[in-house]
Amino acid sequence: MRTEGDFIKVNEWLMPLSWLYGVGVLVRNKLFDLGVLKQKSYSIPVISVGNITVGGSGKTPHVEYLVNLLKDRVKTAVLSRGYKRKSKGYILADRSVTMSDIGDEPFQMARKFDNVYVAVDRDRRNGINRLTGDSETSDVDVILLDDAFQHRYVKPGINILLVDYHRLIIYDKLLPAGRLRTSSGTLAAMSRKSRRLKPWNRGKRRRRLEKSWFMGNGFWIKTSKNNLLRVKPYRVRSRS
Repeated sequence: MRTEGDFIKVNEWLMPLSWLYGVGVLVRNKLFDLGVLKQKSYSIPVISVGNITVGGSGKTPHVEYLVNLLKDRVKTAVLSRGYKRKSKGYILADRSVTMSDIGDEPFQMARKFDNVYVAVDRDRRNGINRLTGDSETSDVDVILLDDAFQHRYVKPGINILLVDYHRLIIYDKLLPAGRLRTSSGTLAAMSRKSRRLKPWNRGKRRRRLEKSWFMGNGFWIKTSKNNLLRVKPYRVRSRS
């Protein structure tokens, strides 16, 4: 019988390089935690969807799922890095852009969702500033960041981290011996912050939690009209 760790291959001979890589990741995270490297928060909800390993884990399908939940109720934008595109800088998708301009996944979303802004920019802070500041997109209510968990210069209201069920991170190692981009300790720290938030209730607790965007049993999005929109998370069941 196969176990969850069977799909993970660790190159033990590369572990010394993984330790060096881990030191670099630790120093970088500490610089952000101490405020030496600055994070920026935004006045509108920013939801980051990412992973902790290299390779695919369903980030873009999950972003599309969130778009389907939100697009008919609030003005939604998707901001991606634009992996493997041949252009540079900020580009807002329209009917004239090609796949090589913005990358295959943003191109797919731009064609699939007519009433959603899709933009690419490697500098996520600049991309968010353009989406909220440019006149053609200034009516945006919520921004979804595709693959931005490691981009700590932006402080999202919600961090959604996707993990492959068949490659559980408890069995994996840091690059290059394994496939972890950052240590599982980063995830543990984020989880501790999330557990401090309680499910929605009336009165003072509600007013306090409105600033958080995320409450334990679901997502709460505060729109530009000062309305609260509840989006229930979904569960993915593995096929036996």
